[in-house]
Amino acid sequence: MATERRYGITIPFDGRPLHAQADLIREIEDVGYTDVWSSEAGGGDGFTPLVLTSVWAPKLRLGSAIIPAYTRGPAAMAQSVAALADAAPGRVAFGIGTSSNVIVERWNGIPFEKPYQRVRDMVRFLRVALTGEKVSEDYETFSVKGFRLGLVPEQQPKILIAALREGMLRLAGREGDGAIINWLSAEDVKQVAPHVHGQGEDKEIVARIFVIPTADAETARGIGRFAMAAYLSVPVYRQFHEWLGRGEQLQPMWDAWEAGDRKAALAAIPDSVVDDLIVHGPPEACREHIERYMENGVTCPAPAIMHTGGADLSDLIRALAPS
Repeated sequence: MATERRYGITIPFDGRPLHAQADLIREIEDVGYTDVWSSEAGGGDGFTPLVLTSVWAPKLRLGSAIIPAYTRGPAAMAQSVAALADAAPGRVAFGIGTSSNVIVERWNGIPFEKPYQRVRDMVRFLRVALTGEKVSEDYETFSVKGFRLGLVPEQQPKILIAALREGMLRLAGREGDGAIINWLSAEDVKQVAPHVHGQGEDKEIVARIFVIPTADAETARGIGRFAMAAYLSVPVYRQFHEWLGRGEQLQPMWDAWEAGDRKAALAAIPDSVVDDLIVHGPPEACREHIERYMENGVTCPAPAIMHTGGADLSDLIRALAPS
C-alpha cells in the first residue's frame, strides 16, 4: 500500500516566543497542513513545541526532525518519547538522527563516535522500551541494565531516521518507519528515495525544506548562502553533497571556509546551487517547487520558513498551505 501523502511545516517560528505562537499553530491546522515538525539544534528543545501544539491544535501530527541520538541517554530518551506519545495518542512520529559533530561534540562534550551504530542501537532499544518490556541489553554503543518504562503510550509512535547517504537511508527503510532528509534539491530526491523505498514501499520520506517566500531573488540568495555555508561545511553534509555529485561546485566554498575567509566562502556558492537547495520566490512558485519534491518521492514536506521580515508570518503560512 502506498504511503499517505501529508503536508507539514517546521515549528517553532523564529522571532516570536513559544508562548505567543498558539494562534499561528491553530492557523496551521485551519488551512490544511497535516503535520508540524520540530528540530533540536541551537534553539529550543525538540519536544516542548510539540507538547504545546498537542494542546493548541489537537488534529495535527507531531514530528521531530530531529532529536540527536547522543544527547539523551537511552532511558531519558524513552521517557521523553513516551510522554509525548502518551499526551497525543496516535499522533506522534519520532525522528531521530546522528545530528553532527558540532552539536554533539563541540556543544555537548560527547564523543561523536560510531554514528550509524548509535542511531541503530537507539532505535532498537526504543522499539522494545516503549512497549514497557524490561530491557537488559548490551548494544554496540551503550548498555542498559534492567530499565522498564513506567509510562507506556497507548499507541506506539512511528520512528523515523534522519538519513543522508546509502547506509543510513537503508537503515531508515529497514528498521525505521521511514527517513527524514534535508539540505537537498527536488532532483536529489530521485537519488535518495530508492534506498529507502527499496526496504519497503510503505515507508515515509519526510523532507525539511528551507523556504524563503519572496520575489526578491538576491535577498533570498543572500539569506540562503549564509545558512548553506554554515551547514554544508559540517563534515556530514560535505560528504553528503560530494555523494550527490556537488563536490566540484562547492569545493571553492569549502576551501575558503577552511581558510577562515567567511566572506569569500559565501561568495563562492553558485546561484544555481542556492536555487536548487533553497526554495524561494513568490508563494505560488514556492508551492510548485515543493510539489516537485513530492513528485520525486517525498511523502511529507516540512517547509521551514526563513522569514525576511517583510510579509506577516500568518499570511505566509496561509500562502504556502497545501492547495
